[in-house]
Amino acid sequence: MLVEELERQRVNRMTKLTYAEREDLPKTDFVFPKTRRYPIEDAAHARDALARSSGKPEHTAVVAAVSRKFPEIVIEN
Repeated sequence: MLVEELERQRVNRMTKLTYAEREDLPKTDFVFPKTRRYPIEDAAHARDALARSSGKPEHTAVVAAVSRKFPEIVIEN
């Protein structure tokens, strides 16, 4: 029961970004501004970008962009 409640709270805290909101973001809020990939407009999206890019060739670029914008986020290698 406790595990289910914690999972429900975690899901409710996840940031949602609608298509319209994503289109309204400035290019500077993306790791790859030309293609508008990996939005990092807030810390939650930055963490999500790190998780989604893990193991992919673009992970190094995502780590660099997140580190510049959110130095308070600790990134483990």
